[in-house]
Parts: sequence; C-alpha cells; structure tokens
Amino acid sequence: MRKITAIEKYKGNTYSVGFEDSEEKEYLNGEIIAAYHLKAGMSVPESAWEDITRAGKVRTARERALYLLDYRDYSYTELFRKLEKNYPDDVCFEVMGRLVELGMIDDKRYAENLARHLCEGKHFGCYRSAREMRLKGIDGELIEEALQPYKENAVERIEELIEEKYAAKITDRKSLDRVKNALVRLGYSYSQVNEALGAFDIELEDE
Repeated sequence: MRKITAIEKYKGNTYSVGFEDSEEKEYLNGEIIAAYHLKAGMSVPESAWEDITRAGKVRTARERALYLLDYRDYSYTELFRKLEKNYPDDVCFEVMGRLVELGMIDDKRYAENLARHLCEGKHFGCYRSAREMRLKGIDGELIEEALQPYKENAVERIEELIEEKYAAKITDRKSLDRVKNALVRLGYSYSQVNEALGAFDIELEDE
C-alpha cells in the first residue's frame, strides 16, 4: 500500500507525487492525476499504483509518437523501434495498436509513398529501393506490391535518366562503363541498363 502525502506542480502539466516513509517521488501528468482522482492522504494498493504508472507511460509514449508523426510518416516497425528505446514493449504495442486503429500508422500507404519517393524522386531502381524499404521495417509483400509499377517501366525510367544526366558524358568505353556502374549502384540490373542504352545511338571514340 502506498500513502500519498503530497501532490505538487512540477513543471507544465506534470506533477510530483510524494509518499509516506519514502523520499522518492513519482511524476505524473495532470490528466492521469485527474483520471484516477489522486489526492494527498489517499492510500493506493501497489497493484493499483502499477496500473496508474503504466497509464502514465502509455500517455507519454503516445505523445512522443504523435510528436514524431508531426514531422514525417513512419512504418509500424520504425516507430516501434523509436518508442522501445524509452518504454516497455507492452506499452509500445498498446500505443502502436491505437495508432493503427486511427489510421495514423498504415504500412501499405507508407510503402507506396516511400516507393514513389525512392523511384521517382531519387531515381533508384527497384533493387536499391527494396533494400532501403527493408531498412524501414516494411514487410516483403508490401515492398513487392509497392514496387511493382516501377518494375514494369524500369527500362523507360533508365532511358529518361540517361538522356537527362548521362548521355553527354559517354564518349569512350571507360566512360560508358562508369555510366553503367553508376546506374547499377542506383539499383538497376545490368540487363536493364544495357537494354536502355540500346535505345541510344552512342558513338564511342577510338581508344
């Protein structure tokens, strides 16, 4: 049993809670204080106090998640990893479950947006895009589904990239090989790159 001796404002909407026979204090948000009707002189069973402190952790974890989502979208796994650095797994699962219910975490939507950013914005091929997406914790099936449209027009996208950025740089065999390697590093296959280059009438200088 814990007997509360004092509840005092700490900073913002956070309050310090003091206990009888203890110099240690707990810190709770005012919403939790109000929700559980806590006040000085009240005796709280240990099991009930565990529920109260857990509710406090859930609240702060949720606020942290919302703060992060204000700046950019996250995959489920990516945001979970952020939260688990400071909160227990059960708290993280509860918060993440609620965010999924609210539609604030949607891995399908996230995968589609990320695929668009990587393939259209950064001009990555599907191999590199898939690798980047896996690092974000996206499921393999969602990656495959999100990248499918970009697999179908990969050669066309390489042709556009060559025309915009590389065609003028190809003068001899060495420069051609450098361009091929640059495109492969972007995540395109050699066969795709060679097929795209075949659409260009490139004359190489004699070495």
